[in-house]
Amino acid sequence: MEQLKNIFKSQRTKRIIYITCAVILVGWVVFRFVMIASENKMDVFNAARDAAQNGVPVHTIEMSRMDGTLREPITVQNNRAYVSASRVDKLRAGQTVGNGEIVSVSRNIDLNTGMHIVRTRNVPDGLQYAEYRANGYFVPLYAIHANSVMIVENGVATPREITVIRQDSQTALVNGLNDGDTVILSKINAGDKVKTVK
Repeated sequence: MEQLKNIFKSQRTKRIIYITCAVILVGWVVFRFVMIASENKMDVFNAARDAAQNGVPVHTIEMSRMDGTLREPITVQNNRAYVSASRVDKLRAGQTVGNGEIVSVSRNIDLNTGMHIVRTRNVPDGLQYAEYRANGYFVPLYAIHANSVMIVENGVATPREITVIRQDSQTALVNGLNDGDTVILSKINAGDKVKTVK
C-alpha cells in the first residue's frame, strides 16, 4: 500500500495522469466538431438550424374585418338572471338570448343577493348565452398577451399593441389591427424569424 501511495505521489505519475486527461479532453472536442461537420454535410435534420435558417414554424390567421358573435353565459330562471358587477357591463337591453332577448339590466345591486338583476323575455330556464354581434377584428384570447399580439412583418415576429373592446371565454373583439395583418397563434418571441404553417 505504501508503495502505491509513493507511485501516485511521484511527479512522473502526476504528469502522466494530467497528459492523459488533456488528451481525452482534446479528443472529445475534436470528435464533437467532426460529428457536427459530418451532420451538416449529410443534411441530417436539425430543428435549431432549420429554425435559424428558415424560421420557426407558426400557425397564423389573416385578419379581415368580419361579422362575429361573442357569447356571455347567463343562468335564467323565470325570465330573470343574476350577474356579478364584473359581468354586468357585457349585457344590454335588446341583446338576443336564444330565441328571446334581454329586456332590462339593472345598474343597481340587489341588496338580497349582491348581484345585478337581468330581466329577459321568452328565454327558457337554465344556462343560456347572451349574444353580442359586431363587425370588426376577432382574435382568439390565447393569442393576446399583455394587450398585444404577435404579427408577421417581413418574416419576423413583431408585437402589435391592441385594445380589447369586448371578449367572451374564447375570443376577443379588438382594435389596432388592419385587413391583411397576419396574427401568430403559436407561442413565439419577438424578433424570431418565422414561417407560416398552412
